[in-house]
Amino acid sequence: MSKAHKPRSGSLQYWPRNRSKRAYAKVNSWPEASDPKPLGFAGYKVGMTHITFTDNRPNTMTKGEEVSMPVTVIECPPLKIASIIFYKKTDSGLKSSSAFLSPNIDKELSKKIKLPKKNSKKKLEDYDIKEYEDIRIQVYTQPKLTSIGKKKPELFELGIGGKMEDKFNWAKENISKEINILDIFTEGQHVDIHSITKGKGMVGPMKRMGISRTSHKSEKGVRTPANLGAWTGARQWRVAKAGQLGKQQRKELNKWLLKIDNKPEEINMKSGFKRYGLVKNQYALLKGSVGGSVKGLNIMTVPMRPNRRHPKEKPSINHISR
Repeated sequence: MSKAHKPRSGSLQYWPRNRSKRAYAKVNSWPEASDPKPLGFAGYKVGMTHITFTDNRPNTMTKGEEVSMPVTVIECPPLKIASIIFYKKTDSGLKSSSAFLSPNIDKELSKKIKLPKKNSKKKLEDYDIKEYEDIRIQVYTQPKLTSIGKKKPELFELGIGGKMEDKFNWAKENISKEINILDIFTEGQHVDIHSITKGKGMVGPMKRMGISRTSHKSEKGVRTPANLGAWTGARQWRVAKAGQLGKQQRKELNKWLLKIDNKPEEINMKSGFKRYGLVKNQYALLKGSVGGSVKGLNIMTVPMRPNRRHPKEKPSINHISR
């Protein structure tokens, strides 16, 4: 009789599986890029729909045919720069050394952080970029422009591409301007999605780790692991147990950015999207689903490991379901 082989259930990559401290993701590393512009953008998850388009993927059996595909709608109101952060290299890695606050900050940002009453006398021209290792910008969202029903913005960092001098010049020129998604991404390219998944609470090991149900003759339950690990040994193997599922930061690589448009009437339903409302700003269509709940913030970044097999041209969209 042949022996049944089965891969190990559950992933050992994400541990500990604790709840995220905040409601939106944090990007810790940025890819290298030659163009002096931000390496990411953020938008609010609206919901899902489907489109029909002419398949332009070179290695599919439906190449040149009209096919249907599920897509996620992301509303992308403009971002604003809160500050420019200067990093120095230390023995513990890059550490923020100084920051220059933007002179034009919305009053809604005071709901998120405590703003200084007086601006610093130090000017941006006084900074010597030779003393620093990296420059990043701290941006905030404008949920007041959407229909999600809040004014408190989200605050997070974005990396900038190019050399140090190019980064500094870009930040200097755009510190009082709004950042649009079309300034960073183009239709047809791929992006990485950083999001906080939906919280499921306390669940058992079958749903959490994907283990199989044991025999009905098993003692002390059939939805539990059969073995809790060795009693002896210097190294204990990780065992599937009950615990927290969801509300954790996850990243999905190489999502296809199918469309970016500033005409929300093309996708809006008469009554709006379920549990979201009407889209009022620029929006993006991403292939498939993305993590997180409706109205949650998803951060899109330049791909860290781009897939060369994926097409870089935008597809010809024939119909958007609404």
